[in-house]
Amino acid sequence: MAWMRVVGGRLKSDYRYTPAVYNNFPWPDKASDAQKSTIEQTAQAILDARALYPDSSLADLYDEMAMPPELRKAHRANDAAVLEAYGFPKDASESDIVASLFKMYQELTK
Repeated sequence: MAWMRVVGGRLKSDYRYTPAVYNNFPWPDKASDAQKSTIEQTAQAILDARALYPDSSLADLYDEMAMPPELRKAHRANDAAVLEAYGFPKDASESDIVASLFKMYQELTK
């Protein structure tokens, strides 16, 4: 989300997902196969948690005050797995993460 907030656009107050959000996202070269597998598993857990609520929209599911506990737990596990794969500390700030991602992006585009 941090990357998307910086790179993506906005339409009124809503985030606008464009190919640019994903096409230039730097993936960590140092991520091990085990870390990649963990990220795949935690991403699937997010999808599985969403599937428990087939009649809910994404807006309903991601309402900060009403997010289902299974979905919140799945996202926290995914966040932890991604931070580990990038080598970021668990308490890294969003601005530190974005700065590191932009450094990685600069290296990739040299």
